Parts: sequence; structure tokens; C-alpha cells
Amino acid sequence: MVVGDVTTGTEVLVIGAGPGGYVAAIRAAQEGLDTTLVEKDAYGGACLNRGCIPSKALITGSGLAHEAGNAEFMGVHADPAVDMGKMIEWKDGVVDRLTSGVEKLCKANGVNLIEGEASFVDEDTVRVAHGGEGQGSETLSFEHAIIATGSRPIQIPGFEFAEGHVWSSADALDADTVPDRLGVVGGGYIGMELATTYAKLGADVTVIEMLDDVLDPYEDDVKRIVRKRAEELGVEFHFGEGASEWSEAPDGGYLLHTETEDGVESSYGVDKILVAVGRQPVTDGLDVEQAGIETDDRGFVETDDRTRTAVEGIHAVGDVAGDPMLAHAASNEGIVAAEVIAGEPAALDRQAVPAAVFTDPEIGTVGMTEADAADAGFDPVVGEMPFNASGRAMTTGHTEGFVRIVADDETGFVLGGQIVGPEASELIAEVALAVEMGATLEDVAATVHTHPTLAEAVMEAAENARGQAIHTLNR
Repeated sequence: MVVGDVTTGTEVLVIGAGPGGYVAAIRAAQEGLDTTLVEKDAYGGACLNRGCIPSKALITGSGLAHEAGNAEFMGVHADPAVDMGKMIEWKDGVVDRLTSGVEKLCKANGVNLIEGEASFVDEDTVRVAHGGEGQGSETLSFEHAIIATGSRPIQIPGFEFAEGHVWSSADALDADTVPDRLGVVGGGYIGMELATTYAKLGADVTVIEMLDDVLDPYEDDVKRIVRKRAEELGVEFHFGEGASEWSEAPDGGYLLHTETEDGVESSYGVDKILVAVGRQPVTDGLDVEQAGIETDDRGFVETDDRTRTAVEGIHAVGDVAGDPMLAHAASNEGIVAAEVIAGEPAALDRQAVPAAVFTDPEIGTVGMTEADAADAGFDPVVGEMPFNASGRAMTTGHTEGFVRIVADDETGFVLGGQIVGPEASELIAEVALAVEMGATLEDVAATVHTHPTLAEAVMEAAENARGQAIHTLNR
């Protein structure tokens, strides 16, 4: 028996419970708005279930095993054995705890939760189809809606994820065994993070990239350090090649075939193929056109600096709204959307949104590079502190990389920073705070930092930009 369609109403409807959606729902409820959150899969979205959290768990586990087995220079001798099944079990436990926590937080803040798949009927109504045979559907009318349906991995022709040996990033995070040979298609941040992880777990990793280097958005001296470290771990790179097809190999594995723009063909023996060429927005099934919403040529929903779409009352946040496709940016957008709906004077400010890549070593960036600052009309001054001059970095055994701060020469205002090295994802928060609050180089340099810490490198970089560094040569 099919349950009949029931019609209810809500002030704020949020579609998707990822880091943009659930945060938006909680903030809207905190603003005193009747809020309903619809999720078809799992609370926490791709980030908590298939991305940020599980990948960092495996990065930590693989890194710990690699560190333990390569610490002879410290006098530590070990030969760790990795139980991949147990590691996946631990990772899943972390994910389950966080996703259940999201659900509890939503309920505790008074958010109405509905499980099902929403699709627009018109500009103020959606229909929610409930999963399972005979579960029926319900219609929700709303005053305001926030689309937060996220993104999914891009598939390339001939490499469908349904094939058992072709992995999406989610598949790579659920594998309970390590392949002897892993081919990675794509040298962006997802490809590089997982290439590094599996190299540390013992796989022979081959990265195929169409461009002439990895990590395309980052400065050459930043990505060079990461690429060199990956090569030391045994990762093999082939640039200027695109994956064309795969075939079965006589040894029981597979051949990953590539081709250059000039038509030069190559083949590489692999056991699994990870496709990590980017992500695309999830709008299929949502019927956004029924609400009058148009998407751009890549499928993203266009918004303004207050997260509003072209349709009054409907907002979009997170990956579905395009760059920057970052979980923390999605959460910030979710807060802005909820506060705009509540009548608050909220708006997005992109200048202080940090980004991080959890490779070895890590990358952390925020704000402007030196070139960005010059293009924007500033007279940039730059300061750097290498980690090989940091006492704390030496005591960790990780001295690759540097901290770089970019500021305006005339005013001293910090405009941005680039960090590559140990704990860069944590250290970049200090530079992001400086950019957000309008701090100057003097403010950062005059802030007493604990010794010995990696964070001292941020202070020293600021001093270096002022020509007053103590522990590194001034530029």
C-alpha cells in the first residue's frame, strides 16, 4: 500500500545535510525560524561520509605506519604491519560518531528532519519522495529554501565506477586491501592526497596528469616540494598524458592506456585505477528548472554574495553553488544564507577563506599570493621562514617547506599567506585570522609565540617581511 501524499509547510526548507546544509539549518533554527532539513542519504554529506573525514583518518593511519617504519634516524626501529580491514573499521567508527552527532545537533536545535529525496514542484513547493517500497511522498511548501545538495566525483568516458577495478575517491576510502599497483588519474588535491596515502601503505603508485605538473592552482615552489616528497615515497608521475582506456592484462591485472595531445600512446600496469579528475554539482532529480532556477554551463547554481539565486526566496550554498568547493566555505555560506533569510546584514567575504591540501607535507593557503597582490594594485612585500631553520620542525624530523606572508608594503596589512610543511593546515589559521581582522606585519611579529613551536615560523616570516628576522636571513 502506498502512503498518500501529505502536504505540510515550513518557513525554511534546507535540501541536503552536508556541511553547508546542516549548518544552515541549525543557524536558521537558532534565528527562531521553523526549519526543515531534507536528506536522502546520510547526515554530514560527502564531507563526513565519503571525503574530508574518512580521507584524513586514512591519511593519519598511513602516516603513522610510515613514520614508525622510517624513524631509524631518531634511533627508533620498527617494522609495522598494517591491518587495512581494522583501519577501515576504525575510520568507519569515526564517521559514524560524527554523522550521528550531526543528527543529534539538528534535533537539539529544533530542526525538523525528513529522510527522502526532494524535487521542486514550483518556486515555493517541493515534493519529497521517501525511500523504500510503499513509503510514498509528501509535499512541502516553503517561504525560503536553501539548496545544499553538494557534488560528486566526475566520471570520464570508459572509466565507469561500476567497474570493480575503477575507483572513485569514495571507493579508495573503503578498500579493505591495498592494491599492489595503483594508477591515479588526476594530479589535483584529491589525487595527490590518496596517491601519498596509498604509497605509504605500500602500493606502487603511478599518477597520470594532463597538465605539466600537479596541484595546478598552487605556486611552483609550493607544489614542487610536495611532488618531490611524493617521488621520494615512490610515486611515479607522467605529465601531459590523458587516460584513454583500460584493458585486461595477461598477468591478471589491467593496463591503463594514455595518450598525449600529439597522439603518443603509453600503457601502465595496474591493479586498481583511481579516477580523481574533479567533482561536479548534484542537481539531477532536483528539478530546479521547475522553480525557475537556471544553472551555468557546468551545472552549478549561480548565486550572489548573499547566497541568493535569481529566484526570490531560494538560496544555494556549498559545492552546488561552485567554487570554492570546500567544506568550511560551505558552512560559512550556510550561516550567511540563514542569517540573510532571518533579516541579518550578512554577506560572504572570500578574502579570508583558507584552503588546505593534506599531502606530505601539507599545504595551507589564504588570501593573495604576491602575484595576486601586484595584480590588485598593491605594492607587495613578502616574508619567508624556512622550516629547516625551525627548532621545533627539526625535532619532528620534518623540515621541508616554508611559511610565506604577503603584505602591502605601504600599510603593512597582511594580504595572504602560503605555507607548505608540517601542520600547514593548522598554521594557516593564524594567517587567515590576520587577513580577516586587518592585522599588520607588526601585529603578527609583535605577538609573542610559544617556543619551541611550528607557529613561530609565522612570526618569523612577518619579521622577515619587515627586514627584522632573527632566525633566518632577511630578504
